[in-house]
Amino acid sequence: MPILKEGQLDIISHSADQTQRLGARLGALLQAGDVVCLSGDMGAGKTVFAGGIGKGWGAKNPLTSPTFNLVHEHTRDADSQHLYHMDCYRLENPGEAEGVGLDDIFSGRGPVIIEWPEHILGTLPRQRLWIELRVLEPTRRNFALVGIGKRYEELIARFREIAFGI
Repeated sequence: MPILKEGQLDIISHSADQTQRLGARLGALLQAGDVVCLSGDMGAGKTVFAGGIGKGWGAKNPLTSPTFNLVHEHTRDADSQHLYHMDCYRLENPGEAEGVGLDDIFSGRGPVIIEWPEHILGTLPRQRLWIELRVLEPTRRNFALVGIGKRYEELIARFREIAFGI
């Protein structure tokens, strides 16, 4: 697990279960207004990782791919906060996302997870957590986390401490 520089982290997951556990540890740290971007090739583990985030955050229902709906909204019992899970794979340009209410989604009512964020790059908040997922082998995945902004640099530091004890 190399530490590239402050606000960056590189991780290798050896299974889907480990990917989900890592997501759960990150999900437990998310706050209203946080934006987590999951980028990577098809089959890289974005939805598995997002499912773990939802579980760790406390979503009442499991997160599944919102590819055909574009966005799923989740709640939890602990408070009235919402978690938004977007999948922008089918979008051809950022303008197509405007119809789903991005202003409401990015309003800070809850954290936002975005799969295929590169499809709406121009509409994303400037500060965010960007996670690039890559397939290394059939069961191994690489996660490169980059925190863009002070909140996200601190989030990566806290995640590293909770997930790895360092």
